[in-house]
Amino acid sequence: MKFEELKINENTLKALISLGFTEPTDIQAKCIPEIVAGKDLVGQSSTGSGKTAAFGIPIIEKIQAGHGIQALIVTPTRELCVQVNDSIKSFAKFHPLRVVSVFGGVGIGPQIDCLRKADIVVGTPGRLLDHLERRTINLSKVKILVIDEADKMFEMGFIEDVERIVKNLPQQRQTLLFSATISGSIHQLIKKYLNNPVNVKAQIHVDKSLLKQKYFVVKNREKFSLLVYLIRKHPEKFSLVFCATRAVVDIVSKNLEDNGINAQAIHGGLSQNKRMFALDLLKREKISVLVATDVAARGLDIRNVSHVYNYDVPKTSDDYTHRIGRTARAGSGGDAITLLSEKDYDNFNQVLSDKNIVIHKEELPQFEPVKFFRPEMERRPFGGQGRGRGGFGGGRGSGSSRNRHSGSGLERKGPRFGSR
Repeated sequence: MKFEELKINENTLKALISLGFTEPTDIQAKCIPEIVAGKDLVGQSSTGSGKTAAFGIPIIEKIQAGHGIQALIVTPTRELCVQVNDSIKSFAKFHPLRVVSVFGGVGIGPQIDCLRKADIVVGTPGRLLDHLERRTINLSKVKILVIDEADKMFEMGFIEDVERIVKNLPQQRQTLLFSATISGSIHQLIKKYLNNPVNVKAQIHVDKSLLKQKYFVVKNREKFSLLVYLIRKHPEKFSLVFCATRAVVDIVSKNLEDNGINAQAIHGGLSQNKRMFALDLLKREKISVLVATDVAARGLDIRNVSHVYNYDVPKTSDDYTHRIGRTARAGSGGDAITLLSEKDYDNFNQVLSDKNIVIHKEELPQFEPVKFFRPEMERRPFGGQGRGRGGFGGGRGSGSSRNRHSGSGLERKGPRFGSR
C-alpha cells in the first residue's frame, strides 16, 4: 500500500514524500482511515511502529488553522512531547497550522504566548495542568484528544492528572488512546472515556529472524569491563544501554566516556537543557552510545540501533520486549545482549516466564579489565565494583576467570533459567 491510497491531502502527501515516507506502516494503514472517519480508537503498538504518524496525519487532515486549539496530545515525558511535536510539525510543514509543545523544566512565559495562536498542542500532564490553573490555555474547542503511551502514564502516576485534563474538554470529541500494553486499568480508562472504539493492534516491527538474543553470565564487578569490550567490538555501530536507575545511568555513561567511548546519558533527573542536548546529539548522530532508563527512552524515535544492552535486567517480560524492539528493524540485523550478574537472577527469571522469549547463553569471552570509578569514590581507586568503590571493572582478571562464571558454579546458586 502507498500513502496515496489513503486519500490524504496533497500537502500532507508532499510533506511525507519530502521526508522519505512512501509506504505506511502497519499501524498507519490501519489507523488513518478510522481516525479520518471520526471513530474513537485504541491502538496497541510498540515504539518504532510509526504511531505518531498514525494519529498525526489524520489530525492534520481534520482541523482548520486559526480556529483555536482543536487537537490535544498528552504524553508522559518531556522527551516524547518534544519528539511528537517535531514529527507533527514536519508532517504539517505545507499546512498553515501552528503546533505547540508545553512541558515542564522550562519557562512558562513563551508557552503562554504560543498557546494564544495554537491549533495543535502536545503536552505533558503537569504542565498542561499548570496552564489550566493559570487559565492560559483554552481547551473548549478541542475536537480530538490523544492519550499517548497510556501504560507509561499509569506507571509514572500521571493518570489522575490526565483525567483532570479530560474533564476540561468538550464531551463531544474524538478520543484516541495508544499504548504498548493494555492492562486492566487501561481497559477501565477506555471504558470511561472512549465511545465504541475501534481496536487496532499493530504487528511488532522487529524481524525475529534478524534479531539475536543472548546473555552472558558475569560477576557484577566485571560487568562494566564486559560492556566496554562488547561495544568496542563494533565501534561503527550505534548502541543503546539500559540501566535500572538514574544513578547507574550517570555512572555507566561517565565511565564509558572515561574509557574513550562517545556516550551520552538521558534520564528524568537531568535538567531540561541537558535532556534536549542529549536528544540533539542523538538526532545529529554525534554519539555512538546512549545510556538510558526505560522511562527516558520510552517513545524516543531512535533509529539504526544495532545493539541493545541490558546492563541491568528489566523486571518484566513486557519491558524486555520493549527494549529489544529498538533493534532489528527495516531489514537490518540486531543484537539484544543481557549482562547477567547474580543480582539480576530474579528479574531474568521473570522475563523468561514468557515462553515466547528465548535468550541463548553465550560463553564469556576473554576481555581486559578496565577502570571503573563511582563519582563519589574517585579518590579511592582500589576495590571491586561490586563493593561500591572505584577500581578495575574487571576485578582480578576477567578473562581468566571465565569458567567460574558459567556451568556448575552458577547452578549451585539455584537460578531457574539454566542455559536457555
